[in-house]
Amino acid sequence: ARVVESGGGSVQAGGSLRLSCTFEGYSFSNYCMAWFRQVPGREREGVARITRDGPKKYARSVEGRFIISDDGNMNLVLEMNDLKPEDTAMYTCAADPRGRYCTGGYLEPWAFDTWGQGTQVTVSS
Repeated sequence: ARVVESGGGSVQAGGSLRLSCTFEGYSFSNYCMAWFRQVPGREREGVARITRDGPKKYARSVEGRFIISDDGNMNLVLEMNDLKPEDTAMYTCAADPRGRYCTGGYLEPWAFDTWGQGTQVTVSS
């Protein structure tokens, strides 16, 4: 099993990017998945999460601009619109495949135990 991410890159402020994450070889039941981001010298920050049967949750800094979705087949997507320079970071997808913490609505790194390798997003002003 492996986690494959794609879609990062460089864009000017106001532009859009689409990140994809596939959990190959995994079979989740009551799962939740999320995107995190991190810049050097700072803690990893939760961006958005999605559960199999529950509501989506977004960080305040991205609400209204980013959209998280999944297709029910271990494919997770983050649509990022109206990007700002402060969105520049390494973005990583994550999952809690056994759903241990899904009902708690957590968007914290400790609540997820399956991680992608990360993809860089750079937004220039």
